Amino acid sequence: MLLIPAIDLKDGQCVRLKQGDMEQATVFADDPAVQARHWVEQGARRLHLVDLNGAFAGKPRNEAAIRAIVQAVGEDIPVQLGGGIRDMNTIERYLDDGVSYVIIGTAAVKNPGFLKEACSAFAGHIIVGLDAKDGKVATDGWSKLTGHEVVDLAKKFEDYGCESIIYTDIGRDGMLQGINIEATVRLARAVRIPVIASGGLAGEADIDALCEVEPEGIEGVICGRAIYSGDLDFAGAQRRADAYGTSNEEAV
Repeated sequence: MLLIPAIDLKDGQCVRLKQGDMEQATVFADDPAVQARHWVEQGARRLHLVDLNGAFAGKPRNEAAIRAIVQAVGEDIPVQLGGGIRDMNTIERYLDDGVSYVIIGTAAVKNPGFLKEACSAFAGHIIVGLDAKDGKVATDGWSKLTGHEVVDLAKKFEDYGCESIIYTDIGRDGMLQGINIEATVRLARAVRIPVIASGGLAGEADIDALCEVEPEGIEGVICGRAIYSGDLDFAGAQRRADAYGTSNEEAV
């Protein structure tokens, strides 16, 4: 089970939002590259970046910070990035900069043809971000709730060839209320590609619960506010998850 630290970028700083509200941003670090190195030193094997300004503007807004992070952690640590990615040129530019995976969210829902083209042109590098509340997909920085069912869209995007799906329960994100395990498992069972859990991670109990259902197809979990507030010790939690996997293998 991969524990993936989130670095949310707003105006070049590392912040966390409550339920996607840009007006409720808490600044955790002025230098995102230093923060990125910190998580790698704590045992992170992948990083999750979000260009928050880009997500709302519909185009990249924190490219300098993103490039600095990629350079700081080196090519051995995969970086996945979302926020404001709406065209093929942007995807190509980010991959050229050393980003490993590009996350397409709003554009995947609004323009499925773009997602299909991206999956074909950049096979193995496209992750779909599905943000949902009560099973319905949200777009535009969570400001608009659609009528699309998460599972229906996930199956469609799987057929396009996306690498994996990040599922975020937007009602819980940044609220430390716990991962929506039931909804995440339901989605993972419906598709063959890996699912990454997101939204509401509160502590070790969530890590244990996710490790229990990892065989359902849940590859990892994005760690946000909990690792910045101190509610979850990241290094200890990753060791705990690794030990869980090892103990299960030994039991087989």
